[in-house]
Amino acid sequence: MNNFEYLRDQIKYSGFGEHLESDLKKHIEQGKPEFQLKHSTDFGHDKVNAELNFSKSKQTDMYFFNSYQVQIEKPDNQLASSQLFYINKNNNITFKEAYNLMDGRSVHKNLTNKQGESFEAWLQLDFKQTDDQGNFKLKQYHENYGYNLDSELSKHTIKELTNQTYKDNLTESLKKGNVQSATLIRDGVEQKVTLEANPQYKTVNIAEFVSNDMKQQNDRTLVTRQGQKDLVHDKSKSEDVKKTQTKQSRNKKQSM
Repeated sequence: MNNFEYLRDQIKYSGFGEHLESDLKKHIEQGKPEFQLKHSTDFGHDKVNAELNFSKSKQTDMYFFNSYQVQIEKPDNQLASSQLFYINKNNNITFKEAYNLMDGRSVHKNLTNKQGESFEAWLQLDFKQTDDQGNFKLKQYHENYGYNLDSELSKHTIKELTNQTYKDNLTESLKKGNVQSATLIRDGVEQKVTLEANPQYKTVNIAEFVSNDMKQQNDRTLVTRQGQKDLVHDKSKSEDVKKTQTKQSRNKKQSM
């Protein structure tokens, strides 16, 4: 029972919720050497699937939550490369943080080295390098790298920074690797933007905020413009054919 409760809490605080509790209990009672639990959710337009891996101790009846595999299904139905994340006592990456890393963003973590010493670092997947298991390698940007999120945010006139609570929530969200909406003030005019922490280049990425409605409207505009382009192309093609036919008719009359 203590093992079940420990694993249940470990799953919950790793970001997989509480709905796996009954399946976890069933597998523990079956006593198999190892088992997997499956979890799926949506982050934005992406469907994210995870397979949690458990194994039984060879000395006792205790089970351990060892790792979880993540795959992302994009809206275009292309399956992103999968990544295996290991469960460690002090260096865990949550499910949402794993998604953010696989989506190309960075995550700030409190880590522990082999000597038991704690340190802080930004983590980012290196999509150009893989290990022997085919997983992307993790790059670390330590404190001495010189990236300071608060300092980089202060370089911009962001409305949320004027309120300490909003500021704390904003920085905490960015440290988890989230894309965070904010209000940028330019020449006295407020503009909705999205922010991303970018420790590699020691900056903050700022992009114009695009809502789902705006995106759909932009998509419709793109289709309309494409249709207009095709219509002009067809009209031009038709006129060319007409000119060719007229020219052929004239040549025929001259020959007669």
